[in-house]
Amino acid sequence: MLSKEQLESYWRENRNLMVVVLLVWALVSYGAVLISGLLNKIVIFGFPLGYYMGSQGALVVFLLLIVFYAKSMDKIDKKYGVEEE
Repeated sequence: MLSKEQLESYWRENRNLMVVVLLVWALVSYGAVLISGLLNKIVIFGFPLGYYMGSQGALVVFLLLIVFYAKSMDKIDKKYGVEEE
C-alpha cells in the first residue's frame, strides 16, 4: 500500500506524462492543419507534405505516442510498486 505522499507523487508523474502526450497529440493533430499551407509547398514522392502528414505522418506519430505512453507508465508503475503481475 502506498503512503499518501507516494500516491500523490505517483499521480503527479502520471498527470505530467498525460499532459505531455496530449500536447504532442494536439500539436500533431491541429498544428499540421494550421500550417498546411506551408507544408504543402514541400513535395515528397509527388505528394504535398501537408497531405502526407494528414494521411500517414500523424498515424505514425500517434502509434509512437502509444508505445511511449505504455513504456513510460510501466516504468512509473514499477517505480512505485504498482505494476501488473
